[in-house]
Amino acid sequence: MSERQLDTPHGPARVHLHEAADPRGALVLGHGAGGGVGAPDLVAATRAAQAEGFAVALVEQPYRVAGRRSPAPAHQLDAAWVAVCEQLPWPGLPLVAGGRSAGARVACRTAAATGAAAVLCLAFPLHPPGRPDKTRLPELEAVDVPVLIVQGQSDPFGMPPAAPGRDVVSVPGNHGLRGGRDVLSAAVRDWLAGVLEASSVR
Repeated sequence: MSERQLDTPHGPARVHLHEAADPRGALVLGHGAGGGVGAPDLVAATRAAQAEGFAVALVEQPYRVAGRRSPAPAHQLDAAWVAVCEQLPWPGLPLVAGGRSAGARVACRTAAATGAAAVLCLAFPLHPPGRPDKTRLPELEAVDVPVLIVQGQSDPFGMPPAAPGRDVVSVPGNHGLRGGRDVLSAAVRDWLAGVLEASSVR
C-alpha cells in the first residue's frame, strides 16, 4: 500500500493505493461524513476487491486531510472526488466507484462524471434517522450503471429498495455494518466478478 496526495479544487486529497500485479479493474472508495478510510466495511470491501483482481484506492476528502470533522458541502465533495478519479494511476481499467454512507452518495452523484462502470454503496443513508420524508432515493435512481447496496437490517438511515440494475444485500446490524462482514465480502466479490464480465462483453 502506498499513499499519495492529489490536488483537487478544494485542497489536497489523500489517496491510499492498494496495487494489484495485473489488475482486472479498479475500485475507488470514499469514507463516511465523520469517519475515515479505516472503517471496517471499507477494509472488508478492499480485501474482497483485491481477491477479485482489483486495484483499490481509498480516498480521504480534503476536509479530512485538513483536520476537519464536519463534511464539506456536497458540491465540493463531488468536485474533489471527480478530480481524484481523473488522477488515478489505472487508465483504461473498468472503474467501480463507491464508498460508505456519505461517500456512497458522492459516488452516485458523480457516476456519470467519473465514467464509472458500476457503483458500490455501503450503508447508503436513504434518509436522516426518523425522517423518511427526506429521502435521497433520487440520487440512486439517477445512476444508470449497475449498483450494489450492502445495508444493515436495522440501519436507522433506512433500507433502500432494490430495482432493475440495483441489487440490495441486507446484513445483520445497523449503519456500521459490523455484524455482517462475511456476507458483505462475499456479496462484493460476486458482484465485482459480474461487473468485470459485463465490461468485457461491452
